[in-house]
Amino acid sequence: MDTPPPAEPSAEAAALATPETPEARLAALEAELGEMRDRWLRAEAEMQNLRTRTQREIADARQYAIQKFAGDVVEAAQNLRRGLDALPTAQPEEDALLGKLRDGFEGVERSVIGMLERHGIARQDATGLPFDPELHQAMAEQPAPEGVTPGTVIQAWTPAWTLNGRLLKPAMVVVAAKAGG
Repeated sequence: MDTPPPAEPSAEAAALATPETPEARLAALEAELGEMRDRWLRAEAEMQNLRTRTQREIADARQYAIQKFAGDVVEAAQNLRRGLDALPTAQPEEDALLGKLRDGFEGVERSVIGMLERHGIARQDATGLPFDPELHQAMAEQPAPEGVTPGTVIQAWTPAWTLNGRLLKPAMVVVAAKAGG
């Protein structure tokens, strides 16, 4: 049966086996202590960074987990608004049923918007505001009407929607053109 060759002694074992003076031994132990303390402090710092990063990722996941669902609900709210806008304006001689339907749909819209707001989803009308590429999507550009600064949103086809401050859906807008543009 073959026997493996004897293992070479480790550096630590070699250092312990060599005769040293007490001062040299103390200096070596202090250096080793300093190295171990440095490694420990670095490991602690890394763990703290990991805890902080994990907490931030968990908070983001909680805050934005509903983003896809929120986008779908916002689309439904916008379709409800489009349907309400398509109804004829209220007339004194209109059928009572049409008035009740309009009132009912407006109540549903208020309820949906309230529910969205309770969950951190906000609607922002862009009309009259300066064009902001972070919140607005320019769909058209028209000559600036009298008294309107170029670059101002003159019409918003849809509002901007945000989820806890993060853009969910940009506003579709018409922007006042610069002179000679």
